[in-house]
Amino acid sequence: MITVIGNLKGGCGKSTITFNLAVWLAVQGRHVICFDLDPQSTLSDVNEVRMEEGVAPELKIYRPDSNPTKIMRQHVGEVLVDVGASNLWAMRQAIAMADRVVVPVPPSQADVWSTARFRDIIAETVAGKKALPEICMFINRADTHPGMREAIETQDALRTLSGVTVMENRIFQRTAYRRSFSEGRAVFELGSDAKAAGEIIDLAKTLYPDADG
Repeated sequence: MITVIGNLKGGCGKSTITFNLAVWLAVQGRHVICFDLDPQSTLSDVNEVRMEEGVAPELKIYRPDSNPTKIMRQHVGEVLVDVGASNLWAMRQAIAMADRVVVPVPPSQADVWSTARFRDIIAETVAGKKALPEICMFINRADTHPGMREAIETQDALRTLSGVTVMENRIFQRTAYRRSFSEGRAVFELGSDAKAAGEIIDLAKTLYPDADG
């Protein structure tokens, strides 16, 4: 399955989600490869840290010069694609091949607006195709304070968009996610934040129910 993880607005946490999902799939024994098509190369950077630290399992991450279209078509297993609006051509190419587009949405009105535009770009890109990708959205980087209602309001706003599935999963703003990048480990490999680990594992199980080992 080809899963594109992205949004138009920067700072949505797509590279964090891609990295953690990829590690989880690899731990489950899935044959997973990733494509880092974002010029910021965050996914490639964290994978370099992982390799330097000698953390297993290793991840296979391809850059834009690797002929992504050919590799995606030939790969048997899971494909994760991290791509941002700064490379709109690559984003459209990836979406055109995707079975699913996963959209992390931070809780703000600006992110709702950009997400709605991203939904429109997906629709334009796949117009005329027989098999359309599923569009899954969830709240990312939510405030941990129980009195903050932005996550609820953002989730309600996303539900007004047609043609999308709004997931109940929420990823919160936690130090563990920043630490995971500095150490090249997924949050569930750190062993220091059970809440962050639980959030990612729950998200992974929701997206890949048949891969839960």
